[in-house]
Amino acid sequence: MTNFKFLPLILIVSLFFSSVTTTNAQVIQFRGPNRDGIFPETGLLKEWPEEGPEVLWVTEDLGKSNSSTIATADRIYTTGNIDTMEYVSCLDLQGNILWQKSYGRAWINTYPEARCTPTLEDNRLYLLSGLDELVCMNTENGEIIWQVDLHEKYQSDWDMFGVSESPLLVDDKVIASVGGETAMVVALDKMTGELVWKSETMHAKRSNITPLLIEHCGKKYIITANQTHVISVDANTGEIMWDFHHNFLSPNGDNTTILTNVPTYKDSCLWITSGWDVKSSMLKISDDGRSITEKFADQTFDNQNHGVVLVDGYLYGSNFTGRQTGKWVCMNWDTGEIVWIADFHSKGPAISAEGMLYLIDEKRGNVALVKANPKKFDVVSSFKIEYGSGPYWSRPAIYNGMFLVRHGDVLVAYNVKASS
Repeated sequence: MTNFKFLPLILIVSLFFSSVTTTNAQVIQFRGPNRDGIFPETGLLKEWPEEGPEVLWVTEDLGKSNSSTIATADRIYTTGNIDTMEYVSCLDLQGNILWQKSYGRAWINTYPEARCTPTLEDNRLYLLSGLDELVCMNTENGEIIWQVDLHEKYQSDWDMFGVSESPLLVDDKVIASVGGETAMVVALDKMTGELVWKSETMHAKRSNITPLLIEHCGKKYIITANQTHVISVDANTGEIMWDFHHNFLSPNGDNTTILTNVPTYKDSCLWITSGWDVKSSMLKISDDGRSITEKFADQTFDNQNHGVVLVDGYLYGSNFTGRQTGKWVCMNWDTGEIVWIADFHSKGPAISAEGMLYLIDEKRGNVALVKANPKKFDVVSSFKIEYGSGPYWSRPAIYNGMFLVRHGDVLVAYNVKASS
């Protein structure tokens, strides 16, 4: 045991801050710090040049992907499929590839693009392949620290789209929603990959959702889903607290909708939306976390797979009017009132920073900068993405003053930082 009485003051201070850094390392993950699509960048442009923001760089050969991107102060990480394997690429802030490493077998059937966004804590990256291989890697060189084949070890089960989940870190655990006949959710030790707990099984396939951590009435819960039900799991024990039947399968077992969106949580309420003309629901969670009631349902704001953002009490995003069509919608969080519906090409991904919305049309890559305003939809600036191929499904991200857009096998960095 260390005797602090005889240690120099500077060493005591050093040990203290080292301990704080170790136990409170920042988690960088899908859709921003809270998985809500809100990026805490400041000093960004509130209007773009007529031709769009400056293209800083374009990096190719990253593998086919519908995933997003994360970044630190000096590194960028993204995933992509190359042949039959999934790769994570590490780039510097100038777009140069520093290393590329495979982390598992790719999903090669329906929509065979990588969909996992890396989760980063300290010097560790967590990734989940399209065939359920969970891997912890060193951020500096991509060396594998540990890996677990969830399909082999826990008999995970998935639907026609394979595995689309981005790993969730909760304290000392990494979470995966495996589905299948042995468990619905498993928690592994984030440093070793050893099992911490597994929930009971719900005898259901996994969904395409990425789980969310919420803190509700002083306790931590994991919100995730299987093919038909949204569920809440006690983050410490793995107990399933409640379930909500959101997706009803057809007689031959096909989906009527696809659960892909991270739910939105605020003030004991949870918003669930998934497109395909299926109702969206606002759930009210009981104080003890063991039950829910449906506060209201909505048929208009059915966001397909692009994500919504909650800004100052209003939800923003696109809805589903057809397989390739959709409008942009604003909804009052408390009442469910749809306050406006607007046109901007088609439905697509949405994120937010500094009170501005960044919207992308999924068909042709038109991008809009819109003030988050419940009174009207007003496009401040727009431009068209000219790089990459395929639909624009990847969620964009904002780090280091860069608007990062993943499209096909490229990553484009646009300069959205306001000049000093």
